[in-house]
Amino acid sequence: MSNVYYVGSEPLTFDSIELILTQNMKLELSQEVRERIQRCRDYLDRKIEQQDGPLYGITTGFGSLCNKNISPDELSTLQENLVKSHACSVGDEVSPVIVRLMMLLKAHALSLGHSGVQVITVQRILDFFNNDVLPIVYDRGSLGASGDLAPLANLFLPLIGVGDVYYKGKKREAISVLDEFAWKPVRLKSKEGLALLNGTQFMSANGVFALMRAFRLSQKADTIAALSLEAFDGRIDPFMDCIQQMRPHPGQIETGAAFRQLLEGSELINRKKEHVQDPYSFRCIPQVHGATKDAINYVSHGD
Repeated sequence: MSNVYYVGSEPLTFDSIELILTQNMKLELSQEVRERIQRCRDYLDRKIEQQDGPLYGITTGFGSLCNKNISPDELSTLQENLVKSHACSVGDEVSPVIVRLMMLLKAHALSLGHSGVQVITVQRILDFFNNDVLPIVYDRGSLGASGDLAPLANLFLPLIGVGDVYYKGKKREAISVLDEFAWKPVRLKSKEGLALLNGTQFMSANGVFALMRAFRLSQKADTIAALSLEAFDGRIDPFMDCIQQMRPHPGQIETGAAFRQLLEGSELINRKKEHVQDPYSFRCIPQVHGATKDAINYVSHGD
């Protein structure tokens, strides 16, 4: 199997995220995705050139400064200042896996070609990910809503050669690591600061990580319970498919199937039992574990 994942070439799923993180896969942009990103950037450049009126956050200031026009030679500075001014997250440092997830999710969002960024901006995010150059982000300072502005600002400061990163286990100034790789700081163009900061990749990364842990815990819970049932010399009857189908709860049906698969061929389970039925704690496992699975699936897929 290839150790490369082409960002933006297909929907990003929990399974693909799991593979990327656990198999240490490298992220790349296909030629098709590069062209898609560039088309959007070209459209924005034409729009700015042809537009007579103001474009908020592109040719104007932000917030209360929305009526202040920005000259063409200051458009890049405006975006860089936006990133610098919002890099104010505080608290504890975010764990490396969350930082990697944030970069992955943002790269995917930008690769869809709706944000007006440069190809080099997305490529540099992938460079950081692939070489384990991890910007230092703190866990306080975001309300979410319109965007995780402060955490994302800290995440992308190093792209422009500012801020600190972890590289090879050491905390270093971002510019020194850029120099080591011969990477020039990205010169942000119009709107790119907005594109980098507007997003929910901080809360999404935490949510995705929590769900990935929940998937694993649910699977381990089934395995542990199946081993416990076998060690108790329990009965497989409460896990039979005909019983699960009487109640149309997907998680319950899935749990019953998992137990039958895990215990298939077990001599202990298949031997004749002396007792009529097992304790309730064993018999209700499909309903208890199943309800947990239904809750996890609802959060992860909305159904």
